[in-house]
Amino acid sequence: MVLCEGGVADASGLTRKMKQLFLKSARVFALLLFAATVAFSQQAPTTTTQIDPNRAPSGAPPTVFSGAKGSNLPGVQGLVPPAYLTPIYGLQGVLAETLNGATVAAQSVDEKFNPASSIKLATTLVALQTLGPEHRFLTFVWAAGAIDKTNGTLTGDLVVTGRDPSFHYEHAVMLARELNALGIRTVNGNLIVAPGFTMNFDWSAKHSGEETRETFDAARRSASATRAWIDERTLVGDNESLRSVPSIVITGEVQVGSAPPGATPLLTHRSSKLVDVLKVLLCYSNNFMAERIGESLGGPQTVSATLVAKLKLNPDEVLMSSTSGLGVNRVTPRAMMKILRALRDELWKNKFSLSDILPVAGIDPGTLEDRYTDPAERGSVIAKTGTLVRTDGGASSLVGQMQTKSGSIVLFVILNQRGSVVHFRRNQDGIVAAIQNSLGGPAPFDYRPIRLSMRLADSDTEAARARGEYEPPNQQ
Repeated sequence: MVLCEGGVADASGLTRKMKQLFLKSARVFALLLFAATVAFSQQAPTTTTQIDPNRAPSGAPPTVFSGAKGSNLPGVQGLVPPAYLTPIYGLQGVLAETLNGATVAAQSVDEKFNPASSIKLATTLVALQTLGPEHRFLTFVWAAGAIDKTNGTLTGDLVVTGRDPSFHYEHAVMLARELNALGIRTVNGNLIVAPGFTMNFDWSAKHSGEETRETFDAARRSASATRAWIDERTLVGDNESLRSVPSIVITGEVQVGSAPPGATPLLTHRSSKLVDVLKVLLCYSNNFMAERIGESLGGPQTVSATLVAKLKLNPDEVLMSSTSGLGVNRVTPRAMMKILRALRDELWKNKFSLSDILPVAGIDPGTLEDRYTDPAERGSVIAKTGTLVRTDGGASSLVGQMQTKSGSIVLFVILNQRGSVVHFRRNQDGIVAAIQNSLGGPAPFDYRPIRLSMRLADSDTEAARARGEYEPPNQQ
């Protein structure tokens, strides 16, 4: 009996000890949970903060989800983050709004991110405000010598000046055709190009001049130049120009300089309208054209200052070191949303829309050609991409608008950095799809595909790839 009682007594004591240990563990767990909650809440930014570009990836910043009063959008009852804003490896900022300003989703909206090529939207906005959508870039041709129309010879130099950022193969062939129409087929002299003249997105005036001379001459013209000429003339329905082969033979060398005194103006070439140039630039995310247009506006500091003044931004909300997105630029999701809205308004004022300058996903060639290609999604997203493979540990962005079956148009800004740009893109597509599905699913915009006046596939890829700054194919 004693042994039995002793055994019972020992079991009771063990039970009491286990209960005490459990209570202590529960208290410790509760304290740890409280500390973690406090630490998390301290991390959540309520004021504008700056991202340290050297900060290692540590998961997405805290998520805040809210909605305007009276909104019938899902999830507006509290600060419960939607499933599609779950943390990812890297840093992320998101802002999605309806046209009337109701918040659909928000995440780190006042932190600064590298927008990569999405900063081209800022350059585009200031260009449209400053130059106007109908603006055309001019290229001038001069003769420094006598023209003998009996034998089609200019004895002297041919001079080309201008700063057209879109001057390409087909435009040089057109100049040759126009010179042929003026009775010139041979230049017994040099080709002089102005210091600011460029062709085929080459910053070197000398090399641009050499390409121009070769493209002028039908015997030396490249297959790429011939194809560009035929494509462009076919696009505009100019079959007459294709019945002959324009050609100018220049016997001298290529020099960089200005038109000499006494040079006679021969003709003026006008580029496509700015709005058409921008469509090509933004579809292919052409860095060269963005930098040249930005240069004509006064450079990145002038563009940034213009945005701050006109959009009433805080000076530290937009920090630009380039007008193309190369290098280290900074913008908050909130400021980028203001830029996007201002761009829509500027276009609307001139009877244009975002689809007139931005790629329509799954339809237009370029950076969004292979995204949102499912029949249900195609044409439902109009946006600008951004990709920097190395800068800031990898930066990716998607900024634009989406349409849903409920009739809603949602404007969105998604900025990522410090991670894999391929993973970022998948995450961006997931966020867009989730928002669309929460509003009835994707619906295509009323868009009649625009045949671009220029084909720029891979035009800047090789140089950009060497720097690690390019728009890699979506499947990589």
